[in-house]
Amino acid sequence: MAKTCYYEVLQVERNASDREISKAYRKLAVKFHPDSNPGDAEAGQNFKQAAEAYEVLSDSEKRARYDRHGHAGVDGAGQQFGSAEDIFAAFGEMFGGGGGFGDFFGRGGSRVRRGNDVRADVTLTLEEAAKGVGKTLSFDRHQSCDTCEGSGAKPGSEVASCQQCGGRGQVLQSAGILRVQTTCPVCRGEGKIVVDPCTDCRGQGQIRKRVELDVSIPAGVDDGMRVRLSGEGEPSPNGGPNGDCYCFIKVRKHKLFHRDGSNLILQMPISYTQAALGAEIKVPTLDGPDQVTVPRGTQSGEVFKLAGRGMADPQGGRTGDLLVQTFIETPKKVSGEQEELLRRLAKLEEADVLPERKNFLTRLTEYFAVAD
Repeated sequence: MAKTCYYEVLQVERNASDREISKAYRKLAVKFHPDSNPGDAEAGQNFKQAAEAYEVLSDSEKRARYDRHGHAGVDGAGQQFGSAEDIFAAFGEMFGGGGGFGDFFGRGGSRVRRGNDVRADVTLTLEEAAKGVGKTLSFDRHQSCDTCEGSGAKPGSEVASCQQCGGRGQVLQSAGILRVQTTCPVCRGEGKIVVDPCTDCRGQGQIRKRVELDVSIPAGVDDGMRVRLSGEGEPSPNGGPNGDCYCFIKVRKHKLFHRDGSNLILQMPISYTQAALGAEIKVPTLDGPDQVTVPRGTQSGEVFKLAGRGMADPQGGRTGDLLVQTFIETPKKVSGEQEELLRRLAKLEEADVLPERKNFLTRLTEYFAVAD
């Protein structure tokens, strides 16, 4: 099913400012919020769709790729929202209060929080990006402390209930006629305080470790795209779902090919005689050598297409083409026989050319003969 244009989702123009995009998203988020539309599946879908559009258009790099390539430019790069809670965690700060959307709409209780996402970078050759490849990522990630089993408390000790919020993780604040629930600033929404912290993790319940993770990079990825590894990010601080790991792709420049979306461009030199008389020329491709027929009278800059020899579409669409752009290469040195033939051709064409070059001794002899 084709996706709706992100600008249409947020009901803004393509030249909308960041402020206008943020304002439009805030308006739609309030309109379709699950608390305002209980049991309304359509409203829930609109809520997620608005968050997805905002996640792309609020990021300058993603927005630029989206403007150039549409959804294909950001598919696999945007954050995936499985539930409203994911959206609360990602954009809740827009609505004020440490508790995000939950606080804004007055939702009580201590809400579990999703773990943070982590980033891993991987560099590919153009050949690897074209065919897809498996890579092993190495990055740092927090994991539950084995000593305290993630509680943050020293083994044998207990955690105490937060006196500020009474163990609820939320405090009630008044703002004029409004009463808003916000995250407790003392326990940060946990509802508990570690009195005697674990010495290994210093009360955090987590320690940072180096991990290795295998990832399958799909064929056709482009520079700047991301591959999402669900649940491979940081653990939640209070029993919620893990974050995700985003693998950022960098593709090295190739010596021969230049990429333009799903197409590859190859600048291929040909001689004057090949251009004038026509020729079968051998050209490189990512799958090995192939041939291109250059017809008589080919002009410098003409393009010949090898269909389906470009880059795959990571979303399973049509494979791009290899575009062979020819240019006539002028030799810097020619043999005596070649020069003679070229001068005969110049006479036939009645073209003005520079006179024949004479060697130094010949010119020196002529000089002294004139002087005598």
